[in-house]
Amino acid sequence: MAKAGGHITTVRRKALPKAEFALPPTPDEKKAGIAGSYPIDTPARARNALARVAQNGTPAEIAAVKRKVKAKYPSIDVGGK
Repeated sequence: MAKAGGHITTVRRKALPKAEFALPPTPDEKKAGIAGSYPIDTPARARNALARVAQNGTPAEIAAVKRKVKAKYPSIDVGGK
């Protein structure tokens, strides 16, 4: 598990297992060898995933990220539905 918060390098991001991401990889991420979108390997990154998907995600992506974060970190308030 990565150190809480802080910058994640490309090498470390690529090394994260699929379970540490809220969404499966996009085609571009898949080509680059990245296991998914919105890393949630730490509570800080889970909160960041919620913020980023709220800005850029579709309603389905937002719901999926909220479900994954809530399942992994029950103490984090994912807001709304």
